[in-house]
Amino acid sequence: MTVSSDDSGDPTTRWLSDEQQRAWRELVALTTRLPAALDTQLQRDSGLTHFEYFVLAVLSEAPQRRLQLSVLAGQANASLSRLSHVVTKMEKAGWVRRKSIVGARGSLAVLTAAGYAKVVAAAPGHVETVQALVFDGLDADHVRELITLGKTMVTQLDRAIAEGTGKA
Repeated sequence: MTVSSDDSGDPTTRWLSDEQQRAWRELVALTTRLPAALDTQLQRDSGLTHFEYFVLAVLSEAPQRRLQLSVLAGQANASLSRLSHVVTKMEKAGWVRRKSIVGARGSLAVLTAAGYAKVVAAAPGHVETVQALVFDGLDADHVRELITLGKTMVTQLDRAIAEGTGKA
């Protein structure tokens, strides 16, 4: 259902144009269906959620395969509490260990040898899925446009969140 200023009686609401509405619905479809498809493949093939895989991948690329939890949360696009919960789960699996930072608050997440082996084993299937779901349908110009759109939209999102939009 599309609501407009004629329907709501509120002339101050900035309603979506027809083109914005179409773009928004495509974005919602993408942001709903892509994570579900990635989770399905990773859980089936590797016993990981996409978020767990992403955390392991970020750690695998970090210097000495370790990052401060707050930095890792930022790079994983997650709250510190969500990340901490997942790190606890991965500690129990033997993939990550926490290490205190001497003389500072917080702790490090350190990728173990088992965690590195897990992400290395999961990577080929995950990358093939990303290729099939996203990049097989795009040419080089589309990929560049996707980079530009992604950066622009994340910058807007970060700015709006910092200003309080969408916060409870």
